[in-house]
Amino acid sequence: QVQVVESGGGLVQAGGSLRLSCAASGSIFSIIAVGWYRQAPGKQRELVAGFTSVGSTNYADSVKGRFTISRDYAKNTVYLQLNSLKYEDTAVYYCNVEATGPYYNGSYYHDYWGQGTQVTVSS
Repeated sequence: QVQVVESGGGLVQAGGSLRLSCAASGSIFSIIAVGWYRQAPGKQRELVAGFTSVGSTNYADSVKGRFTISRDYAKNTVYLQLNSLKYEDTAVYYCNVEATGPYYNGSYYHDYWGQGTQVTVSS
């Protein structure tokens, strides 16, 4: 069993900051890639920031220069620092982890989602 748990969300005023954490636990051999996504009411889920399989980072244009993704794979944890928050950043933020683990469903490669953490920015 693998659990992915996001934390750190909350209510913040515009211009404020938050730090989100994504912790993966359970039968994980190694993390391959991680992505932070968000979904606002009535909108599709979108990629905000992520680490690729080769360790490079990518960011949505809307958050470049404001959000920073970092990682501590020894702890199977990834962080997302949110600075200069705007009202339009309000959403549920989800963490997606691609990792190797025990063989099942025909593969050693698996994809896990957390339950999300709410970020609300007041204007």
